[in-house]
This record gives sequence, structure tokens and C-alpha cells, in this order.
Amino acid sequence: MKLSVVIPAYNEAQSLPESLPVLHAKLKNAGIPHEIVVTNDNSKDNTLQVLEQLSQQIPTLVYYTNPGPNGFGYAIRYGLERFTGDCVAIMMADMSDSPDDLVAFYRKMAEGNYDCVFGSRFMKGGKIVDYPRHKLILNRFVNNAVRIVFRIPYNDFTNAFKLYKKETIKGLAPILSPHFNLTLEMSLKAVIRGYSFTVLPNSWTNRKYGKSNLKIKEMGSRYFFVFLYCLIEKFFSRGDYNKKD
Repeated sequence: MKLSVVIPAYNEAQSLPESLPVLHAKLKNAGIPHEIVVTNDNSKDNTLQVLEQLSQQIPTLVYYTNPGPNGFGYAIRYGLERFTGDCVAIMMADMSDSPDDLVAFYRKMAEGNYDCVFGSRFMKGGKIVDYPRHKLILNRFVNNAVRIVFRIPYNDFTNAFKLYKKETIKGLAPILSPHFNLTLEMSLKAVIRGYSFTVLPNSWTNRKYGKSNLKIKEMGSRYFFVFLYCLIEKFFSRGDYNKKD
């Protein structure tokens, strides 16, 4: 089973030389056939030049530049339209997600034949390092609201780091979110459309370089839109979008 890893990158010239070699080494040492797909989201620094250099060292690295429209969700969607693996993980360029967790996710999917493997930073065995307090409070409020309203026993929908089978990604169409609300849309759709999933603990570490592109004030209404969109689908679509046997 070939693994694709889709990584959005906007102004990540400092992070990529550390994160990509480590990710490649972990997957290679684990014997996992893979490709690393980086979407340069029209960066204003020298991210593209860094990717060109890294591609000389990492044979499994492929990269694209998203000409626009730009945004976190658009960058991920650009990569999801182009990956070639049997399953695909979404990871961050800044090494906030652990390659060791990715190896565990991959093996769990292979062993259990799950459609999705989700991580939780907030279950036993999960870990967060240097998580900004105001973002943590908002994170727990949003995720608990989703869990309660949709009656789903999972508590970390908004984390992008998840693994999906290729067929699952096709079944999530159309993906609408152009920004960080894509993280909620994809995982919530997968569950309400009947795709099987399991949950493993995972870690998250705050970025070493640059700054987060998440703007809380801008994202509130966008998350709420996705929340309502999925709620309407769950109760009024009559299963039209559900997984087909």
C-alpha cells in the first residue's frame, strides 16, 4: 500500500529543510512505499527554491505551486487532486506533526483495513507541546460542540493530521473549504457518510520557525458554515452521499 503525504507550504523555507528529510528518513526506514507531495501555496519567501534543492536529496519528493486561489484549504485540495498513493495523510510543513505517529497510523490502517485513521491529541497517550492557551480553549470548545451535536465519540476533528484511503477522499467530494475549516469538513464528512475510522493518540508540537497562518477572528464564521453544512447533510440528505458498498 503506497502512502502519499500531502503538505501545504506557505513561507516555510526555514521549516522544510528540517521537516522533509526527517519525514523521508522515517518512512524509508519503516519500509513504507511513499511519496511526499508539497504544495507551495504561492509563497513570498524562497520556499520554491528550497523545494528544488530538497528534491535533489529526497527521491520521493514531488512539489507543485498552487497558482491560486490561495489559502490553506486550497493548497491541500491542490495536493489531494494530484497524489498517486493508495492512502493519503495530511501533515504540516513545520514538524508540528510527528513522523513516528504517521508510521503508526499507516500500520493501523493496513492491519485493520480502516477507511480513515484519526489522531487525538487529547486522549490518553496524546501530547501537546507549547500550545497557545487561547487557541487551546477555542479548540476544546469547537471540538466538544461537534462531538455533542453530532453524537460522535471523537474529540479532535479540527486537527489536519489524519490518514484517509484514496477511495475515501473520492467519497468526500465535493470538498468546499478554502481555509482551515477544511480540517473539520473532511473528518466530519467521513464519519457522517459512513466511512470506518479508528483513533490513535498523537502528539503536536508548536512550530519552531515562522508564524501560524490561522487567523481566529477570520475563521469563526467559516467553521460555523462547515458545521451547519455537515449538520444539514446529516439530517436532510437522506443518505445520498453515504459510502456505497
